[in-house]
Amino acid sequence: MKKCSLIVSVYNEEASLEKFFEACSSVYKRIGGEYNLELLFVDDGSVDKSPLILDQIAAKHPDWVRVIHFSRNFGHEAAMTAGLDYAGGDFLIFMDADLQHSPELIPKMLEKFREGFHVVSMVRTKNSSAGLIKNISSAAFYWILNHLSPLHFEANASDFFGISSEVQEVLKKYYREKVRYLRGYVQSVGFRKTTIEYEAGVRQGGKSHYSIRKLLVFSKNTLLSFSNLPLRLGIFASACSMFLGVLLLLYTLFTRKGAPSGYATIVVLLCFMFAVLFFVVGIIGEYISLLFEEIKDRPIYIVSETKNLEKRDRKGMEEEKV
Repeated sequence: MKKCSLIVSVYNEEASLEKFFEACSSVYKRIGGEYNLELLFVDDGSVDKSPLILDQIAAKHPDWVRVIHFSRNFGHEAAMTAGLDYAGGDFLIFMDADLQHSPELIPKMLEKFREGFHVVSMVRTKNSSAGLIKNISSAAFYWILNHLSPLHFEANASDFFGISSEVQEVLKKYYREKVRYLRGYVQSVGFRKTTIEYEAGVRQGGKSHYSIRKLLVFSKNTLLSFSNLPLRLGIFASACSMFLGVLLLLYTLFTRKGAPSGYATIVVLLCFMFAVLFFVVGIIGEYISLLFEEIKDRPIYIVSETKNLEKRDRKGMEEEKV
């Protein structure tokens, strides 16, 4: 019997955890005769009652519920990476605990795995709870990413996706960056993939943990991780500056009457050149910042405690069973 690991990242989700588990239990009863289901919660340093609720669920259902507790909050990407490292299923499905990613879609995803697909991307067609600004910014993000990166990313693909154990091994072994975008890795790793469209459900409690500032930082890191085109902006900027300089020279030669003062021209030209220079230096600085994070080689996450899991290394590196 095939095993399916359902990986759920949790951060201050006390209002929705019990409802989410009930929904998963309903799905488990439907597919239990065909699949062994492993429900793996990753507690990303929650400060509400989420850890207590997760431990209670794990104690009542030790046969199929597992829990990983982080030593502190490391972020959503780190939580999904921990699930990637610890899951033991033939198929892995990643989702959030706020019920915007409906467990009712799991059988449909498993059907795609039975058809031979290794990657199943869930493409969001509607998210009414996100608001107009986030919907527009999300569409703009994917448009820019697809134009800057040589790879193609499915627009509105979410952190709700599934992969096979073969893809899991590739991601565990070769994709260990500290500044991470697991959703992008899944879409770019290759293998046979497909998409399923869905409408995001209503959030069952709490609020989004991604502020506008966090989304901007996340978008910036993703663009820099998947494209080196910004580094080449200096070449384009210098070409534009040279072209504008030639136009300015021709304008000065053909329009001057007597000796021009040139004060305004010099000031405008200097301001423009310095703006270009500092812009390019800023981009280089962002890339150096990413390199600095990788060189430090600190753990992606640190596990403080697990429930119903065998003992493993407590760092977010390539874990080995003890």
